[in-house]
Amino acid sequence: MQKISKRMLDALRPDQGGKDLFAWDSGDGALKGFGVRVKPSGAASYLIQYRTREGRTRRLTLGHVGVLSVDEARSEAREKLAAVAKGGDPSGERHRIRRAITVAELCDLYLSEARFRIKASTLTMDRSRIETHVKPLLGNQSVVSLTSGDIERMQLDIAAGKTAKPRSPKTRGGVARGGPVVASRTVGMLVTILEFARRRKVIGENPAQDVRKLPEGKQTRFLKVEEVAVLGEVLNHDERFGKAGIGHAAIRFILLTGLRRMEALALPWAWVDQSSHCLRFGDTKTGEQFRAIGGVAFSLLNRLKTSDGSRWVFPAENGDNHFVGLPKLLGRICFQARLQGVTIHVLRHSFAAMAADMGYSELIIAGLLGHSVAGVTARYAHVPDRALIAAADHVSQRIAAALDGHARDSAHSLMTSRQ
Repeated sequence: MQKISKRMLDALRPDQGGKDLFAWDSGDGALKGFGVRVKPSGAASYLIQYRTREGRTRRLTLGHVGVLSVDEARSEAREKLAAVAKGGDPSGERHRIRRAITVAELCDLYLSEARFRIKASTLTMDRSRIETHVKPLLGNQSVVSLTSGDIERMQLDIAAGKTAKPRSPKTRGGVARGGPVVASRTVGMLVTILEFARRRKVIGENPAQDVRKLPEGKQTRFLKVEEVAVLGEVLNHDERFGKAGIGHAAIRFILLTGLRRMEALALPWAWVDQSSHCLRFGDTKTGEQFRAIGGVAFSLLNRLKTSDGSRWVFPAENGDNHFVGLPKLLGRICFQARLQGVTIHVLRHSFAAMAADMGYSELIIAGLLGHSVAGVTARYAHVPDRALIAAADHVSQRIAAALDGHARDSAHSLMTSRQ
C-alpha cells in the first residue's frame, strides 16, 4: 500500500466479495494506525486502529471521506493516537458517552423529582420549555458531552425563533414564539437542571453556569391616561352593542388591579375576599399572599357573578376551565383603538405607572403588584395593609375614570394630586 492521499482514495474500489476493504497509511511519513475503510456500498470512512493498555484492539471512525479532507482526517488521527500513547482509549470513551444519560432523559428525571419540591405552576412552565425548546435542540445529546458552547447555540436558536411553532387548531393556549426573553429564561432553567445532574455525580461541572444569558430588557411601554381613554372607548362600544364577553371584563380587571395575566385569568371565586378588600392568592410567583384591590375592581367582580356554578371568576366560553384567549382579544381591541405595542403585561405596567404618577412610593407599588422585594414581603404578605387598600382604591378609581371617558378630568386630577 501507499500513503493515504486523495489520488489513492480515488483509486480505491469496493471489495467484490461483499466485505469491508481496509487501506492503511504506509510509506515515508506514514501515520501508523491511520486508515480508510470502504464498505461494499462504496461508502468510505477514515479510522484509526490501536491497542489499549490491556491489549485490546480498538477501531475508531473519524469521519466520512468527502466530509473530511485527508489532511483534516490525518490531523485528527494524530491527536487521537497521541492520546492512546498516553494511556487513553478514545473509542471506549465514545462508547461510554453514547451509553450515558441524554439531556432529554436528564430533564425527565429532573421533572419527576422536582414535582415534590417546586410549585405546580413553575413545574408546568419548566415542562413546557423543556418540551418546546430543550429537547428539540439538545435532547439527544449526552449530558457528559454537553458544553457551554452547545448551550449558547441553543440560546441563540431559541432567540431566533428556531423552535417557534404555531398553535394547533385542535388545542388551546399560547403560541411558542421564542425570542430573547424565552431564550434567557430557558438557559436559567437549564442551569438548575444541570446543577441537579452535578449533585447526582452525572457531570463534574455545570457547563451552563458561565453562559451569559441574553438581556431580557425592561418594560418601558405603558398606557398614558389618554390612551386608557381610547382603549375604554372600544371596550365600551363593544359592551353597548353586545359584543363584549368575559375577555373584555378580564382586560378591565387587569388594568384596574395590576395583576399578572394568569393571576387574573386563573382566579377562583374562593380567593376573592371583598370584606378584607383583597384577593387571597394560594399560588403566585412569590408564594401565598394577599393582594389589595380597589372598590371599583370589586364592583366589576360583582357584575360577573352568575348562577352557573363556575369556580372561575373568568370562565371559559366552553368547558370547565378558565378563559385563556386574552392576547388575541387584546390585539384585536388595540388594533381598533390604534394602540401599538400593547401586551397584557403593558396593562399591568400601566397600573404601576399610574400609581407612580400619583406619588406612591416604590414600596407601596411593589406591595400592590405582589413583588417579592426586601421589606415588602414581611410587611404585606399576610395582612392587607390599610395604606395598600387605600392606594389600590385610588389608583383603580383613576383608571376607571379614564376608561369611562373622563381622560381630561383624570389628567387634571392627577396634576392636582402631584402639587
